[in-house]
Amino acid sequence: MYRNLITYLFLLFPFLIFSQEPEKFTLGNFNDTINETPEIALIDTIAADTLMMDSVAIDSIKKPIIEDPIVYSAEDSIVVSFDGQRVFLYKNASVKYQQIELTAYYIELDLETKQIYAEGLRDSTGTMSGKPLFKQGSEEYESETMRYNFETEKAFITKVVSKQGEGFILSDRTKKIGPEVFITEKAKYTTCDAEHPHFYMHLTKAKVISNNKIVTGPAYMVLEDFPLYFPILPFGYFPSTPTYSSGIIVPTYGEEANRGFFLREGGYYWAAGEYFDLALKGEIYSKGSWGTQLHTNYKKRYKFSGGFDFRYNVNVYGESGLDTYTRTPQYQVMWSHSQDQKANPSRTFSASVNLSSSGYDRQNSYAGQTGGNNYLQTQKSSSISYSQRFENTPFSMSVNLRHSQNSRDTTITLSLPEMTFTMAKVYPFRKKNRSGPVRFYEKFGINYTANMRNSISNVKEYDLLKKSFPNDWKNGIKHNIPLAFPGFNLAKYINVSPSISYDEKWYFKKYTYSYDEDQIFTDEYGRKSHINQDTIPGLSRVYDYSYSLSASTNIYGMFIPRNPNSRIKGIRHKLSPSASFSYRPDFGQERFEYWQKVQIDSSGNFGYYDVNQGGVYGGSPERGASGSISLALNNNLEMKMIDTKDTTSNSKEIKYKKVKLIDNFSLSSSYNLIADSLNMAPIGIRARTTVAGVSINMGSVVDPYMVNDNYQRINQWAWNNRSGIGKIGRLTSANLSFGMNFNSKSKKDKNNVAGDGEGEEGVEPGRPAIYDEYADFSLPWNFGFDYSFNYSGPSSGAPDGRFSQTLGMRGNVSLTEKWKIAMNTNFDIQAREFSYTSLNISRDLHCWQMTFNFVPFGYMKSYSFTINAKSAMLKDLMLKKQESHYDNF
Repeated sequence: MYRNLITYLFLLFPFLIFSQEPEKFTLGNFNDTINETPEIALIDTIAADTLMMDSVAIDSIKKPIIEDPIVYSAEDSIVVSFDGQRVFLYKNASVKYQQIELTAYYIELDLETKQIYAEGLRDSTGTMSGKPLFKQGSEEYESETMRYNFETEKAFITKVVSKQGEGFILSDRTKKIGPEVFITEKAKYTTCDAEHPHFYMHLTKAKVISNNKIVTGPAYMVLEDFPLYFPILPFGYFPSTPTYSSGIIVPTYGEEANRGFFLREGGYYWAAGEYFDLALKGEIYSKGSWGTQLHTNYKKRYKFSGGFDFRYNVNVYGESGLDTYTRTPQYQVMWSHSQDQKANPSRTFSASVNLSSSGYDRQNSYAGQTGGNNYLQTQKSSSISYSQRFENTPFSMSVNLRHSQNSRDTTITLSLPEMTFTMAKVYPFRKKNRSGPVRFYEKFGINYTANMRNSISNVKEYDLLKKSFPNDWKNGIKHNIPLAFPGFNLAKYINVSPSISYDEKWYFKKYTYSYDEDQIFTDEYGRKSHINQDTIPGLSRVYDYSYSLSASTNIYGMFIPRNPNSRIKGIRHKLSPSASFSYRPDFGQERFEYWQKVQIDSSGNFGYYDVNQGGVYGGSPERGASGSISLALNNNLEMKMIDTKDTTSNSKEIKYKKVKLIDNFSLSSSYNLIADSLNMAPIGIRARTTVAGVSINMGSVVDPYMVNDNYQRINQWAWNNRSGIGKIGRLTSANLSFGMNFNSKSKKDKNNVAGDGEGEEGVEPGRPAIYDEYADFSLPWNFGFDYSFNYSGPSSGAPDGRFSQTLGMRGNVSLTEKWKIAMNTNFDIQAREFSYTSLNISRDLHCWQMTFNFVPFGYMKSYSFTINAKSAMLKDLMLKKQESHYDNF
């Protein structure tokens, strides 16, 4: 380590000159001292210039070793011996050469014995300061004394502390036998960074190769200075490479009542290169269950990055041959891919895939980690997307592969693929080189969107591969052309906007219907009737169009208190009314050929059937013309008042703040002018506000019409048949939700207390100064809750309607800086039972960690108690006691 440094000094000392103005001092002037002045050793080239040598002699001279200046300094003094062979540096001595740096309280250079010696300074209490610290590149270690021979390149070091990877080597005596090779005895290896480690492996003897590995002889564990001689390790191997490398992944072990003893998360890691890696892991149980997992990460800088996971598990419960025996294979595929934004600004590719069998999370989640969250998830979705934007044009396209599934009913929906072509809005009548204001016709714009989709919906996952592509998969192409006409202002304050929308759908099959009294047929939804449905292949063109005219404005109302001393400066009410009229023709007419008139019973009654029923974009447009007027009214109420908590300024200026009394309160409905009955649509009511820090959301739907005994709407107004508040209409649905979070004040908030303008800033007025000497004991905590209420109106299955109420609570508290408790629970008020509930307790033990996870009831009922080392390298150094939720089966 010190070879280059000492060799430089040895060769240069006869020619060293200490630069000090106004005169020069050579090493011969040993009585002269230099205080607190960094010096640079330079080669005296004058002597070299006066040498008389021939070319042969010059060629035989060895190339000088010194290539860069040596910089050294000492705060107190630098002393040179009479013969110039020894140099003494006192107090914060430092020597630097290229990447080598040595600092210590005292450094001694002996050129005669070719040794360097460095040590710290011990005070009267026994504490040592200024310990020798050696740095070379990424290598660094600290010791109490060090003696190095630059000829043999060997050294003796005492009380050395060296960082090796995630761990530390502490040794009373160490011998350096090579540039990066050390041998030691009675050493300590630990990942604890305390001066006196809380735990360590006592190494009877060891060989350390820096930034590579540590190989030991017999070793045993020491906890809090208490030796654990059993079990003793006959030998040990600790990798300490700064870069990742291939190797065996040591499995975890344990026991479950149902699946037996297990080895889990063990396998092999392959560091393939700078672009990707690969990990293959597995798990096995003594009662027959097993699983495997493949994981890889890949990345190309400035291009893309991602990761891929495949997991396959087989869970076996019960004894073979018994009725309770089950064997369930499960799988999961996860893939994430993202493209660097700088790779291609006009082309992107991304993927987010989360696909699994419906029972995977239920049977392969581990409580106390992420198992609770995975177990609660019932919906999964995936998307693989490619998009292309054509530069300098309004055109773009995208291709998507989508997937969604419901693990509760085991249904799956696939869209393979879905392509979209888009033309951004263009203004065909707008001049490229124009002057003056924009003409009204130049505001006319048009855009176009085409979508092609091939999908299958709500199919059981075990039936997916049995489905026929031409019969069960649905596909089509949809075109949309909205025409945006220039808007205008009516009476200066009303914004009016006309528009026309045109949609066209292309399907590649349609249906024809016939009545057969002698047979019963079942359609794709499981409904039975005497109506036979036949498929006719070929292009089926379905188009519809509509016209609309919308108007909106804002109306403001202001209330200002008459009392000039009132804290309230004013209250503002904002009303945003809007109205629109839309017209859609009757697409049930025979000329459109969208609806087929078919006999439905033996009495000769007829009905209408959609020939494009079940299309991927929906069926045919509805029968009957529509001319609807839609009305909506949004309300916002705000108050401006004096901010009594504003302490940012000591001036007399009054500060105001805005308080939202009602964030939003809206009413909406529509009325169909053309329909012969049930003209009015249900009234939607929405509200959102914040009261005392609690965010409240509510909504309801009120139907103005009555229903018959079968709960079907009839053309009778509710206000003619009801009394009291029921005259408004029937409440068909309602919801209410609110939640709040409470937090303790941070120390920063407690200390940031404004004074009275006369004392010191940040000092609480009226508090005796003696209290400043006491510890500020506080318990950082937070608590939150969420409440939700839902109601759905009467139906044939629930004459009195359906109610649901849930209350969710969560919180955590830090009893001390080391102790933390966290809780999460949900309570179904209507069913009067708790859902997933967990309690987590953790204790930070500096280099160790203790955790206790407890799920007291339910499907995930379990507990685990773990004490483990924090270091990832020593993850298997743990004590664990648990009861798995699998034992509940």
